[in-house]
Amino acid sequence: VENLVGQSPQMVEIYKLVARVANLDTTVLILGETGTGKELVARAIHYASPRAARPFVVVDCAALPEALFESELFGHERGAFTGALSARHGLLETSDGGTCLLDEIGELSPALQAKLLRVLQEKVIRRVGGNESLPVNIRILAATNRDLRKRVEEGDFRDDLYFRLNVVTITVPPLRERPLDIPLLAQHFLGKYARAS
Repeated sequence: VENLVGQSPQMVEIYKLVARVANLDTTVLILGETGTGKELVARAIHYASPRAARPFVVVDCAALPEALFESELFGHERGAFTGALSARHGLLETSDGGTCLLDEIGELSPALQAKLLRVLQEKVIRRVGGNESLPVNIRILAATNRDLRKRVEEGDFRDDLYFRLNVVTITVPPLRERPLDIPLLAQHFLGKYARAS
């Protein structure tokens, strides 16, 4: 939580929520506009949790091309596709025992949404080209700047996946809604970059 900066009432509520959910193993959906600090909130949850000594892995759902995404997320077996010269662990397997943040979850294709739902329900993954179901012990956090409820209504996001992700919701307000935090943030960044130079 020390990496989160702010003392506005909205930020105090976020600190309280982080403290409450950190020790639970529930899925948390973090909402907010781009640049509001959703990843910082996810990191605060992880490092305040019993999983703190284990990996914290961020998966950027918007940055990875869909053709590579499944292999990146689930890993692949040797020979699964051209160029797969050896078996490879995916990001979910890498975060075993720890926390995986699925950033920009609203960008996932319907096919990948179905596969992610299976992971959340059964806590197992299957590598691309593999037949074996591998158990994983991970906590999933998801973040998005999209209105997932609206995407569900429009048929672009699975209702059952939304239900699984939306166990606890933390909404990070933009800076324009918490002007009290501007001087603190200015001081924080001034100190940070003065030390770096």
